[in-house]
Amino acid sequence: MKVAIAGAGAVGRSIARELIGNKHEVTLFERVPAKIEPDAVPGAEWIAGDACELTNLERAGLQDYDVVVAATGDDKANLVVALLAKTEFAVNRVVARVNDPRNEWLFDDDWGVDVAVSTPRILASLVEEAVSVGDLVRLMTFRQGQANLVEMTLPDNTPIAGRPVAKLGLPRGAALVAILRGARVIAPEPDDSVEGGDELVFVAPEDVEGDLKTAMHLD
Repeated sequence: MKVAIAGAGAVGRSIARELIGNKHEVTLFERVPAKIEPDAVPGAEWIAGDACELTNLERAGLQDYDVVVAATGDDKANLVVALLAKTEFAVNRVVARVNDPRNEWLFDDDWGVDVAVSTPRILASLVEEAVSVGDLVRLMTFRQGQANLVEMTLPDNTPIAGRPVAKLGLPRGAALVAILRGARVIAPEPDDSVEGGDELVFVAPEDVEGDLKTAMHLD
């Protein structure tokens, strides 16, 4: 996969290292030449230039990239990068960092954003996830498909203990993607059963989250 990252600060570099470690091809944009340090991210290509400027994106051949990550510390810049990537270069997947949660409402497909990642919101969700039992916690929103990654921890005395995944009666559009049981991560098969204390991770549209809670007997 070919990935372009706008912003080569601590966040952008960390993302680049992870992607390169997973054998992806990564290009970093950095508008301040003095901050370009190829040795800091071995294996990455670097472009000196502002990713908000169309000429720099054209020079990089952005139309050939599979994913663009707008990871600067400026929400306005991230929105401009996302919009240019989607409208001018038809990049298939655009991921944008949200620095100020008050701006999160802007990061949608109108601005070319497929996935908005808000660090404060994710941290808050993880805190909720750590202490919430019998409730649904939204971990991440996937804007393009209007779907959410949600988690719920079943109470120890859940009435659906022992029920196979195939018989959970999930609402249309909801998918169980993982069962976390102690130290185990289970990719659920239809015959696998759920147990009290399981953490269930779903992808589901927002409008069926209530039905999902009902199906899991969390109402």
